[in-house]
Amino acid sequence: MTVLAYVGLGSNLQDPAAQLARAVAELASLPDTTLMAQSPFYASRPVGPQDQPDFVNGAVELRTTLPPHQLLDHLQTIEQAHGRERLRHWGPRTLDLDLLLYGDQQLADERLTIPHAELANRDFVLQPLLDLNPELSLPDGRRVDQLRSECPDNQLRKLPPTGGSN
Repeated sequence: MTVLAYVGLGSNLQDPAAQLARAVAELASLPDTTLMAQSPFYASRPVGPQDQPDFVNGAVELRTTLPPHQLLDHLQTIEQAHGRERLRHWGPRTLDLDLLLYGDQQLADERLTIPHAELANRDFVLQPLLDLNPELSLPDGRRVDQLRSECPDNQLRKLPPTGGSN
């Protein structure tokens, strides 16, 4: 079965925009997966501890036949290749890849929650999703544009496109 999956990207270490651009290229080369679209990148304040650099965030739309947990495994492999270390909750990171949506599926187990548990509360996730699909709705019917209008503003700043990544 082929589904549209949405992946959120974030980084605030080691040239974050370059980390995200490289991750997008790696996502485009996943097996049984096609990169359909990439959002612009945005700078935002960190969630949680403020004693860290601002984040760069974005999202991609993938068409894939990979099951959700297998896709998650690939995302975590890419994070590890970028030197991801989980030292502090909501702490700085070279790369964070979150499986936000997977078709119209809802899932919650020890490894994965779809839709992503915090999706509705994060403008730096909602805005890139809207850039990819202005008509997007969650599996429960809530519209992403409505969620974005109700979301606290994290002072997103759209970044200029980086060479060749759009």
